Amino acid sequence: MDIEKDYIKLIFGLKLKQVRTQKNLSLFGLAKLTNLSKSYLNEIEKGKKYPKTDKILLLCEHLDVTYDQMVSLKLDNNLAPIGEILKSGILKEIPLELFGIQEADLIDIIANAPAKVNAFISTIIEIAQHYNLSRESFFLAALRSYQEAHSNYFEDLEDKVIAFSKSFQINLDSKITIEELEAILTEEFDYTIKEIAFTDQEALEDLRSIYVPKSRTLLLSTEIDNPQKAFILAKEIAYNYLKISDRLLTFSWIKFENFDQVLHNFYASYFAGALLLPRQLVVGKINDFLHNEKPNPEEFVALIESFEVSPESFYQRLTNLLPKDFHLKNLFFLRMSHRIGSDVYQIKKELHITNQQEPHANETNEHYCRRWVSVKTIDEAIRQNKSHFFDAQISSYVHSGNEYLVFSSATKDPFVNNNIRSISVGILINPTMKKKFKFIEGKPLVKRIVGVTCETCDVKDCLERAALPIALEKKKRHENTDAVVQQYISQYS
Repeated sequence: MDIEKDYIKLIFGLKLKQVRTQKNLSLFGLAKLTNLSKSYLNEIEKGKKYPKTDKILLLCEHLDVTYDQMVSLKLDNNLAPIGEILKSGILKEIPLELFGIQEADLIDIIANAPAKVNAFISTIIEIAQHYNLSRESFFLAALRSYQEAHSNYFEDLEDKVIAFSKSFQINLDSKITIEELEAILTEEFDYTIKEIAFTDQEALEDLRSIYVPKSRTLLLSTEIDNPQKAFILAKEIAYNYLKISDRLLTFSWIKFENFDQVLHNFYASYFAGALLLPRQLVVGKINDFLHNEKPNPEEFVALIESFEVSPESFYQRLTNLLPKDFHLKNLFFLRMSHRIGSDVYQIKKELHITNQQEPHANETNEHYCRRWVSVKTIDEAIRQNKSHFFDAQISSYVHSGNEYLVFSSATKDPFVNNNIRSISVGILINPTMKKKFKFIEGKPLVKRIVGVTCETCDVKDCLERAALPIALEKKKRHENTDAVVQQYISQYS
């Protein structure tokens, strides 16, 4: 269904239903008054049919409303938010079929319960405004839901990487080189690749590449390292091999024009990750690592560096392969950012497989738990002046009782000066996980009691606490008040 084309029909149907119910008329009653069939009126109200002029005049006569009032696209306050969201085209921008939803189903829901849908939409708008939710944030949230629904593993993209390797004679049992990636782009896809100093232009200093479609020129920043360069080149190959034309032209992204660009950016990134970190090769090396009963941090860092990719690319790849090949479906991915010299730690990216794992981002400006290994690696990378600081710990969440094995790597943020970021993957500790990670029971791993934010945490005598537990105390006061109220209710019943 084309939302724009059927907008007028839907608005007329909503208005007809609103006027009919205000007159306390059933569909049967209106059909009897107008000699129009009940099924025909029902289709009008659902936005499936638009009546001819004579039928509109007939309806206006029996409902005691003017013709102009009925055919106008202006909605009263009760229905205005619905009209705005339909007119905005947001339903068209998001490929609802990804989530198994048909646009026609949404139209039926809106038509059958406009007041309730209106209240729901108004609530979503208010939440978005309260948390300053941008259009891009909304798109990225939809993408995360899509990834989580598929356990972040996409067989079709994995198969296309294998097909690509066969077609271009790429050996997936070893690393693909930057020279091979450049040769494929220039010789097969007719690219021109140039390196320029983006830092000469202040407006470009956060970018790493620009693609110019007309001349098929890829401009690369002279500031990027080899892992970044390999990822950019692999992503360009993905756009071409997957025949994606509606795409982003910069890395990192500046803005998304529509949801398709968000989705295509994800497809290209996934393809690039699977090409640079071939599934069988990565799984084999992870198994070798897990067979070591007493692995040390240097071995995990060596595992990452053996692929010549960024820690973020490696950790992202783990979120594809741990659920699929190791049957570990309860995990989270976090990218945390910190400006050197500040006391602020922000979650910039997150992904939760199977359930809403802990921790998760909040928009309340609360202080994340300083006992997280995600924070510790940032602090240690700064203190020790290391380009890559890795650590792992068992995080035991005080309120839920859940425990996670969390791996975390902190490096200089390649996109923001004077910033350090950590990339972390947390795996829920359960019997299945313990069979895979035999070293989990060993002494070397530190276990720490952690919370989510200081303001909601009940850990006593916490030396790392950055704020008082004001949110938790407020909750306890309310619970205590409610308990006393219930006593009085019981006493005087």
